[in-house]
Amino acid sequence: MNLHYDTIAAIATPPGIGGLGIVRISGEKAEEIARRLFVPRSPQNNLQSHCLYHGEIVDPRDRSTLDEVLLAVMRHPHSYTGEDVVEIHCHGGFLVLQSVLQAVLREGARMAEPGEFTKRAFLNGRLDLTQAEAVVDLIESRTQKGMSQALGQLKGELSTEIGKIKDDLIELLSSVEAGIDFPEEDLEELSGEMLLSRVDSCSARIQGFLATYEEGRIYREGLCTVIVGRANVGKSSLLNVLLQEKRAIVTEIPGTTRDVIGEIINIKGVPLKVLDTAGLRKATNIVEEEGIKITREKLSEADIVILVLDGNEKLSAEDREIIQELRGKKAVVAINKIDLPQKLPRSEVEKEGLEGQIVEISAKEERGIDKLQEAIFSTAVTQNAEGPSILINRLRHKIALERAGDSLKKTRESIEKEMSPEFVALDLKLALEHLGEIVGETTTEDILDRIFSDFCIGK
Repeated sequence: MNLHYDTIAAIATPPGIGGLGIVRISGEKAEEIARRLFVPRSPQNNLQSHCLYHGEIVDPRDRSTLDEVLLAVMRHPHSYTGEDVVEIHCHGGFLVLQSVLQAVLREGARMAEPGEFTKRAFLNGRLDLTQAEAVVDLIESRTQKGMSQALGQLKGELSTEIGKIKDDLIELLSSVEAGIDFPEEDLEELSGEMLLSRVDSCSARIQGFLATYEEGRIYREGLCTVIVGRANVGKSSLLNVLLQEKRAIVTEIPGTTRDVIGEIINIKGVPLKVLDTAGLRKATNIVEEEGIKITREKLSEADIVILVLDGNEKLSAEDREIIQELRGKKAVVAINKIDLPQKLPRSEVEKEGLEGQIVEISAKEERGIDKLQEAIFSTAVTQNAEGPSILINRLRHKIALERAGDSLKKTRESIEKEMSPEFVALDLKLALEHLGEIVGETTTEDILDRIFSDFCIGK
């Protein structure tokens, strides 16, 4: 299905200087516009689809050369968008790409909106909505696990599994509706027990997917992880070790870190946005006071907290105050400076009753860091061995599955109460509708606009 929209164009490669940049055109006038701009090195009467041609892009106004390029025409329906697509492979300079793009726009294309190429791919049936979402997930993935998850979704793995549940519900609905529409026919009816068994089977698979949401979200979005502790316990040293680079300033002077320093790190495939914060203590000046205020704000937003304690000193009143602030938080305790004589035994920390693993480390000598990373990972991710291997990672998917599950719960209640089969059929239809929202079969224009607005221009 090709919906014949107007013709759009955009630069499809990231901004900056590089060896190659691509201007992409999509729509029914894409090839017509390209022919007015492109002069092949070897005369061509016909540009074949999915072939590269060497030549120049010229300005039709004065026939001046804008760039030496390679050009590819990909005719519908065998293109990314399902429309005629032209890609102009230019040299990767900002002015070069802008000059070529402006020439394309002057010839009748309009500037593409964010995600419009992928939106057209969805509307033209080249991708379903989960695959379209996977495109941006793949671009933004920060770890191998996140990339693998996005690739699987792009291949249609999630869509396939959702489709299997839908197929079972459609078959069940057909049996129920056949009994409604043809009551006098000698049709084999499903008993209440058989209906319940099949509804329960579908419900269990939906619950299995719901159980993967938190893990899937973590791999896609990452976790806000705050390193906290009183001044001069080694928080900045720990950040530098986790990053394997000197990102934070480390000195013996308490209060060196005045602002929040944030970096993305990869721990066993989980992207963590780690924030090194100002030491929590009584501020000595207005600048330090502002830093401590920001620390407390970030602490309230944190998914995981790494509490750093000084193993070379006994537990202080400030340490105990910080521990009190961490009640109810996912936390990992790092007893630092094990390279020095120890005055803080693990048992003393355990007495404070803070939930979370305790690891003894030396940030200075990089000892115990692997154990700390393992503790962070196990705190971040609670893997569901019984759930499906395919994870859901978006709130939209979770809400749709919850609604489908609620509809099946009502279906079960109707069957148990031996209500009219029309009620059973209605709830089954609602469950199917909610599952259809995931792949985009029953999605409103407003939702589509919100999804594709997250994309970059040119994709």
